[in-house]
Amino acid sequence: MSEGDPVAWYLIEPGWEVLDAGGDVVGVVEEVEGDANADIFSGLLISTGLLSGPRFVPAEQVGLLTEGHVHLSLTSDQVKDLPDKTRPAGA
Repeated sequence: MSEGDPVAWYLIEPGWEVLDAGGDVVGVVEEVEGDANADIFSGLLISTGLLSGPRFVPAEQVGLLTEGHVHLSLTSDQVKDLPDKTRPAGA
């Protein structure tokens, strides 16, 4: 069964399922970061569960987009290793 046709990044909406490289659900989209007017996609903030903060996925790690689904080029372990955006970066 086909998931649907590919869509552009600016159609991504909060709540879309995020899938790892193997096709397993690893979270949901919280926020899309980019500038639709300039067609610049920076990445996504995704929620991976109740016990962790949102994770930032850079645009380079985002693969196929179909309505309701974001496919990543990362494994589930790599997604878990992404920085938690609720903590200050660097510091």
